[in-house]
Amino acid sequence: MQLDDLLQRYFATTDLSGVAPDTLSAGIEHCRVDLGLEEDWGKRFALWSFLHMFGSAPDLDVTFENEEDREAARNFMDLLAASEGDGAG
Repeated sequence: MQLDDLLQRYFATTDLSGVAPDTLSAGIEHCRVDLGLEEDWGKRFALWSFLHMFGSAPDLDVTFENEEDREAARNFMDLLAASEGDGAG
């Protein structure tokens, strides 16, 4: 899954600067539904990560059945948080 493809699929654009709040909300909800239906682990992780970046990811214990998957998600959150800290300085 490519970021541009996800943006296009859920928000009908790759430029979020002009996306209306209603369109953003609808796209996030569509992505949450797709996450709930997806069975492929890699795609589930990509969708969850995408939602996490929008502050809309479901809880780890709801999304991932085993501890290894939840730990991978925690690692992703830590890496993202560290990279955001790098941009601030």
